[in-house]
Amino acid sequence: MTLNAFLERRSKPFIFVAGLLLVFLLGVVDYLNGPDVSFLIFYVVPVFVAAWYVGRRAGLWMCAASGLSWLVGAYATVEHFSHPAVAYWNAAVRFGFMVILAHLVASFKRSLERERELARTDYLTGAFNGRSFNELAGAEINRARRHAHPFSVAYVDVDDFKLVNDRHGHSAGDRLLKAVADSIRQNVRAIDTVARLGGDEFAVLMPETGEAAARVVISRVHRQLLEAVRRQGLRVTFSIGVVTWDAPPSTVDEMLHVADALMYSAKRFGKNTVRHTVSNAPANAA
Repeated sequence: MTLNAFLERRSKPFIFVAGLLLVFLLGVVDYLNGPDVSFLIFYVVPVFVAAWYVGRRAGLWMCAASGLSWLVGAYATVEHFSHPAVAYWNAAVRFGFMVILAHLVASFKRSLERERELARTDYLTGAFNGRSFNELAGAEINRARRHAHPFSVAYVDVDDFKLVNDRHGHSAGDRLLKAVADSIRQNVRAIDTVARLGGDEFAVLMPETGEAAARVVISRVHRQLLEAVRRQGLRVTFSIGVVTWDAPPSTVDEMLHVADALMYSAKRFGKNTVRHTVSNAPANAA
C-alpha cells in the first residue's frame, strides 16, 4: 500500500492529531538541538499533509502549532543571536512561509478536485457524462455478477426536443436539459446514477433495484418531469425505456443497447410512455 493510499483511508481527525504530534516532536528536537541546525524542512510534512488531506483550515492550524514551537525555541535561544529580535524574526519568517505553503497546497488540491469533477460531469447539466456512466455501470455489472443482485437501467429521451430549439432558441433548450437533469436527480436515490449520454438523452442506473421498485421510481420520475416542463411553459413529453437485469449483461454497450431499443419502442407507441422489460423475460415488456 502506498503512503497516499494509506492517508486516503485514514479519517481527517486521525491525520490532524498525527500532524500535531509530529509538530510537537519536531519542536522538542528543535529545542534540544538549538539554533545551529534548522529543521524547517521537516515542518513542511505535517503542514502539507494537513492542508492536502484535511483542508486549508487544518493546514493553518498546523502552521500555528509550528509557529508556537518556533516562538518557544526563539525565547530559549535569544542569547545566540546578535540581537534578541533576530530569533523572533526568524520564527515569523518561518511562520509566514508555512502559511503561504498551506494556502498553495489547499488551493491546488481544490483545483485538482474541481478538474476531476469537471472531467466526470456534463458541462451543461451537471449530471455524469457518458464516460463516467460507462465506468459506474461497468462496476455495477461486475457487482451484480458477484452477488447475484438485480439492477435496473432507464433510458430517457425528450420527445420533440428539436422543436424547442427551433421555436424558442437554444437557450431555452439548454434550460430544459438542466431542468430534466435536476428533476431526475431529485426523484431518485442518492446511490442512483444520473447521466447525460448526449443531446437530449439521459440514463439512470439503479443498483439493486428489481422490476417492481424500478416501475415505482420511474413512474415518479416521469410524472415529475412532465410537471417540471409544464412549469417552464414547454409542451414536450418523455419516452422512457426501463430494463431490469436479473442476470447482468456482458457489457455496458449491451445494457445500453437494450434500454435504448426499448425507449425507441416507447416512441413508436405514441411517445410520452414508459416501457419496461426484464432482461431474461423480454415478453414482459409493457
